[in-house]
Amino acid sequence: MLGLLVLAGLLAAVPARAEDPARSCEVPPYLLTSESALPRVAAAVKADQKLDILVVGSRSSTINTAEAAAWPGRLEAVLREKLPAVKVNINVELQVKKTAEEVAASLSKLVAERKPTLVIWQTGTVDALRSIDPDDFRVGVDEGVAALQTAGTDAILMNLQYSPRTETMISVNPYLDNMRLVAQQHDVPLFDRFAVMRHWNEAGDFDLFSTSHGVDLAKRVHDCLGRALSMFLIDAAHIGPAQQN
Repeated sequence: MLGLLVLAGLLAAVPARAEDPARSCEVPPYLLTSESALPRVAAAVKADQKLDILVVGSRSSTINTAEAAAWPGRLEAVLREKLPAVKVNINVELQVKKTAEEVAASLSKLVAERKPTLVIWQTGTVDALRSIDPDDFRVGVDEGVAALQTAGTDAILMNLQYSPRTETMISVNPYLDNMRLVAQQHDVPLFDRFAVMRHWNEAGDFDLFSTSHGVDLAKRVHDCLGRALSMFLIDAAHIGPAQQN
C-alpha cells in the first residue's frame, strides 16, 4: 500500500500554471552543475560522435503505455537535439524491487554486455521503502559505483523522487546523505532529482501533493526531468557550445 502511495504521489504531478513546460520547470543553476566530470562521455562525443547510455533503475524511470515520454526517452530526444552530430542511444535496464546492494551485484555484467559510455544509476527508493539500514545502503551504492568505474564506464548517480505526501512516512534523508557521500568519495556526478522536484513543488510548477492522476501529467514531469538531466550531463562532460546545436 505504501508503495502505491509513493507511486501515486510521485507520478501524478499537476501543473499549477498553464505555461510552456520548458519555461515552468526551471531549475536553479547549482542543481545542474557538478564538480565531478564525465571524461569518457566527453571523449566519446568529441572523437567518436557516439554516445551510448544505459539507465539502470526502477519503475520510476517509466510511464505505463508511454515509454517514449518517460525521462530516459526525453533525455535521448533532447540530447539528440542539442548534439546533432552525435549518435545518441539510451537503453533502460529495469531492476524492479531490488535494493542497491542487489543491483550492484549485476552492474559489472551489465556493462560487459551493453558496453555503455555512461551508466545513469537511479537508486534509493526501494531501500527507503524497505527501511534498509542506511549503512548497508551506502555499502551497496559504494560497491556498485566501484564496479562501474572498474568496468571502464562513466557514472551518474540519481537519487530518489520527491513526494510531500510521503515525507512523513518515509525517512529519506539518510539515503540522500549516503548517496551524496558515495558520489563525493568516488568523484562521480550526483543528479539530485529529489531537490529538483522539491524545487518545482515549492515554486508551484507542479503540485506533487495532489491526488489527481493521469499519464499526461506524468509526461510533463518526466519531460522536465529529461531536460534538466540533459543540461546536467552536458555540463559534467564539459561539452562546449561549439559541439552543441
